[in-house]
Amino acid sequence: MENKIAIIGLTGQSGAGKSTASNIFRSLNIPVIDCDGISRKVSEFPDFLEAVDADFPGYTDENGLKRREFGNLVFNDREKLRRYGEIIFPLIKKEIFKEIDTLEKSGEKLVILDAPTLFESGMSGVCEYIVSVIAPLDLKIKRILERDGIPVEFAQSRLSSQYSEKFFYDRSDAVLVNDGGVEEFTEKVTNLAKTLREKFDV
Repeated sequence: MENKIAIIGLTGQSGAGKSTASNIFRSLNIPVIDCDGISRKVSEFPDFLEAVDADFPGYTDENGLKRREFGNLVFNDREKLRRYGEIIFPLIKKEIFKEIDTLEKSGEKLVILDAPTLFESGMSGVCEYIVSVIAPLDLKIKRILERDGIPVEFAQSRLSSQYSEKFFYDRSDAVLVNDGGVEEFTEKVTNLAKTLREKFDV
């Protein structure tokens, strides 16, 4: 799918600071598509819930997906995560392309695609530029514990099932290392935004 709008993939490890980077891009008036938000939206679709119930019985009820229990199941097992991806990624992609089309029609020339599973979903293939956010292990664990309120062993297991730093370095056009304070990271993202605007003539 070709677009006049430049699609910038933003991904990285859990707890590294990808959401913080997204918020900084937004503050700089660069539109961001939140794939986590889209994921939550499509996880309420009846066809999604039926597919999950067929492959992972017991993780849905009359209120929909049992998010915490299901998250602990799939995010700590790469094979289960792959099977889950086969269910949800096609639905997410459809919604992403709708948003890209809307932004393009409104005249936007640059969009950040905030996608934790950018590579797993295959969406990396539509990006003109890929940015990954990484951070030291102790900081990632600390942030996950503060954000999600899960036991430390779950945080460690979640990170162990994700890609290594080398994976992101090998497949990214830029890597943001979030190992300092907020001001330092803000400066890194702001400088990258300037680079992107110059590169894509925005």
